[in-house]
Amino acid sequence: MTWTEAGSSRTARWLSANGRPAPSRVEVVTDSLTADDAIRMASQGVAMLWQGDFHNARQILNALDRRVGSGKKKTADSPADDFYRHRQSRSHRARVLGLLLVPLDPGPAVPLRRSPDIRAAAEEAYGDISEPSVVSLHELVGAIGAHEWRRNGVWVDALQGRIHPHYGTFFPTRSEYVDLVAAAPLPSEKLAFDVGTGTGVLAAVLARRGVLRVVATDNEPRAIACAGENFRNLAVQDRAEAVLTDMFPPGRAPLIVCNPPWIPATPHSSLDNAVYDPGSRMLFRFLNELADHLEPGGEGWLVLSDLAEHLGLRSRDELLGAIEAAGLKVLERFDTRPTHPKASDRNDPLFAARAAEVTSLWRLAVR
Repeated sequence: MTWTEAGSSRTARWLSANGRPAPSRVEVVTDSLTADDAIRMASQGVAMLWQGDFHNARQILNALDRRVGSGKKKTADSPADDFYRHRQSRSHRARVLGLLLVPLDPGPAVPLRRSPDIRAAAEEAYGDISEPSVVSLHELVGAIGAHEWRRNGVWVDALQGRIHPHYGTFFPTRSEYVDLVAAAPLPSEKLAFDVGTGTGVLAAVLARRGVLRVVATDNEPRAIACAGENFRNLAVQDRAEAVLTDMFPPGRAPLIVCNPPWIPATPHSSLDNAVYDPGSRMLFRFLNELADHLEPGGEGWLVLSDLAEHLGLRSRDELLGAIEAAGLKVLERFDTRPTHPKASDRNDPLFAARAAEVTSLWRLAVR
């Protein structure tokens, strides 16, 4: 990334854990920048490289957030329209907030007055930082928050223990889908696959339930490192292992579990991949390949919310048709309703869909 400062051209490495491109227009700003100035520059697509007090930069970021989020809500024609408008609004907000930048020195450290110690958070998000760099303050604040989640962990009732998520790895802020896996009757305790394991929470639950060997897969190295660390922390590493691979591991198992992203939409950043599944690709691939990886008489457990159905993004008939087309049948379905705060927040743009949402564990077998 290149900019002009004090009449000279300056260059630094651009870092983005979200995969956002480097800004093309950059101006140096200081503590004299007002919120009005920041909004004006952001509306013109100008990135602001902060060279003042770190706490003042946080205040400008908060002011930008309030102003971007203060627009009048529009009534859409359908739940799908509400969803896409909500996503457009969130994407616009992320773009605007991402235009306030701070420098990073090797260490790493933010070379600004009153800056906090961000070494651990920055290394977890960006890896080794050995040269002068620039990051979005909004993203860096997110990395600091993610580091606190990793340090403190997330309590999981089904494990009576904590899962420690790594940066960029989806973690169980909602317990209902974990509880479904913890309660469903096991078809076998010999072997299970957990496809798309993330933090490894479902694999750990299966191991704690007595499954002798659980192979947890993911195609993201961050997830594999995270799952492996959680297995060790929970003392199930002798039963559960994390393997870097795309979908299924080699061989067959009597139980295969998958909790794919629930929303068939395009991710706007690399961190969206755990939430959005374009065209339901992972869901349909799991169904289409499941029979080839199940032992005779085995079961596939599909853990899935019907939120997409209430949003008009995927119908129940499409899901049932995909199950049938894959040569599978439904043995049983366990349902539960979410209890997270958004399900009862009437100010949430997607409240109607969230209030009607049901999360299910589908017990599938070869037809």
